[in-house]
Amino acid sequence: MINPTDQLLLDKKGISSNKIQEQLLSFATGFPFLNIVSPVEPGNGILCLSEALVDQYLRIWNDYLQTEASILKFVPASGAASRMFKDLFEFLDGKSNEPEKAAEKKFFDELNKFAFAEALDKTCKANTGKGIQDLIQSRQYKTVIEQLLLEKGLNYGSLPKGLLQFHSYPAEKRTPMQEHLAEGAMYASNAKNEVNLHFTVSTEHRGMFEKHLNETLKVYEQKLQRKFIISFSEQKPSTDTLAADANNEPFRENGTLVFRPGGHGALIENLNDLEADVIFIKNIDNVVPDALKSATILYKKVIAGLLVSLQKKAFAYLHEMESRQLNNSKLKEISDFCEKELNNHKQDISMLSDPELQHYLTTKLNRPMRVCGMVKNTGEPGGGPFLTVNPDGTVSPQILESSQIDLNNPVEKVKMMQSSHFNPVDLVCGVKNYKGQKFDLLRYVDKNTGFISVKSKNGKELKALELPGLWNGAMSDWNTIFIEVPIETFNPVKTVNDLLRPEHQ
Repeated sequence: MINPTDQLLLDKKGISSNKIQEQLLSFATGFPFLNIVSPVEPGNGILCLSEALVDQYLRIWNDYLQTEASILKFVPASGAASRMFKDLFEFLDGKSNEPEKAAEKKFFDELNKFAFAEALDKTCKANTGKGIQDLIQSRQYKTVIEQLLLEKGLNYGSLPKGLLQFHSYPAEKRTPMQEHLAEGAMYASNAKNEVNLHFTVSTEHRGMFEKHLNETLKVYEQKLQRKFIISFSEQKPSTDTLAADANNEPFRENGTLVFRPGGHGALIENLNDLEADVIFIKNIDNVVPDALKSATILYKKVIAGLLVSLQKKAFAYLHEMESRQLNNSKLKEISDFCEKELNNHKQDISMLSDPELQHYLTTKLNRPMRVCGMVKNTGEPGGGPFLTVNPDGTVSPQILESSQIDLNNPVEKVKMMQSSHFNPVDLVCGVKNYKGQKFDLLRYVDKNTGFISVKSKNGKELKALELPGLWNGAMSDWNTIFIEVPIETFNPVKTVNDLLRPEHQ
């Protein structure tokens, strides 16, 4: 099945033949659905903090910032902007020369409100001799879109989302990357006024990001009075996954094995390579202008304060359990912390002897920890926060995608539909143990939480395998705490017209 030419390709990518066999087996058998106990809700798996607790965790984080702890903001930024412009691409390829669909009309009606309107107008004038308004008056709508999306113009259809002009200020236009610099300065600046940010980018876009950073950094360091330490990484070739055909055999094109990116779950490898005590994770497009950042800054600090508070308790208990065998009363105290504050549940825990209980508690406490912001689901319920059964029979909080839920089972579907919240990729992570050593994050991935989709390549059916998602199965065996955060902290830009919403103006 794997010939010498295949082996050369595998060696180049750093993929073992055993991994190929595992992936082919996954195509043949599929992935099991997760066993949901219930969706979580306020009071049952989701913390809703009082004003006093918000103030308490805010103070804890502000104090933590004055220590020598290392803090990092991790921003997945490899996504291309092409999906943002799906409606405009369809208009460009369509038969009609004038906007007909609601999204197309809205774009042209409010074009002057976009931060990139000025740059687009200059590009139109340089390349066609006419500005935007002149082109629209002469009904050359497609010319405007060409100048926005195609290489002969601004090339926004091929650029990474992080480098588009998102927001307008009196003296500048900001990209998401610049907004992340400004935001990071407000909650992740250490005692030395240093801000560490790490962006994961695609190989073809890395040079663009580095160029943009070089043009930006000194200005923002002076403006924000911070020292920025910026690093980049790319998804590793070793995390690419093999494509399979309809018979679950390796998919080939001209005799060569076809590989596809493994999805955002591949970034657990990038995260594992980084050294920090506390790591914030937030998507590149979930940013707002400075005037609207207050809720985001407050709750980033609050969930980070909650994280370090819980870590402090867990670390103290772990030191105690390492030093001696604890009595039943003390173990009960730790067991209550594990269950009530970390939401780890074990049905037969009362059957354990004291030494067995201490071993169990040590295992459950000594692992990575994350606090995840959850917002109320104001749209159609879907994947989100649930209590699920783990391989060892315990129950803990997990973030599930709908693909991990058996929607053909009416009972499971009802559980999903009852989910009241979802995760907007708002995470704060503790990745070191009680001795200050970094966890090997790859040990805490549930490999059975991948996903298989069917696609087409050159008219042939192709099966694609996605690795366990970064905040889903890749963090399955972490201690996970859910906290309700305001919907104002979730402002993604999925379509270009999202930039017209008040929170982006």
